[in-house]
Amino acid sequence: MAAETGIPAVDTVLVWGGAVSLTLGLVTIAWRGIRGGARLGRRVDQFIDDWQGEPSRAGVPARPGVMERMGGLEDRMGGVEADLQRIKHELYPNSGGSLRDAVDQANERLALLCPTVVPGGDARGDRRPVPGDTEQDNPGDGPAALGDASDLTSGDTRDSTGDSHEGG
Repeated sequence: MAAETGIPAVDTVLVWGGAVSLTLGLVTIAWRGIRGGARLGRRVDQFIDDWQGEPSRAGVPARPGVMERMGGLEDRMGGVEADLQRIKHELYPNSGGSLRDAVDQANERLALLCPTVVPGGDARGDRRPVPGDTEQDNPGDGPAALGDASDLTSGDTRDSTGDSHEGG
């Protein structure tokens, strides 16, 4: 395409201006590519240094590499696994020596001592009826019926011969 202005000096300036613009555009693209490559190279170099570690130098302590650090983590995790096994041993019923076994045994003994505790009652043996529960406790099921001497009076303490054992 031969588009000319008819003035040779203007045509020459336009050709050289286009050539300079094209050259500057290509140099800019090349510069950006080279600069990006240099940044990437520095980052890769830093990654490799971090991966392999660096020896100590004047005023700077040594930095262990990734594999060395992972070895240390594995060593520490071995101790955590042993602790976790001990904790698991205490949380599940087993041979009778775990915390769970002791709690179960204490609950069984408590159930023998307080058989009329309403399910959902508190730890002190709260026997208030549970809302919505239609079943009523029998008056003879209280502690006095089970041999609790705290509610007995002196008139209630007779032996098998019928003699009263009042103090005095």
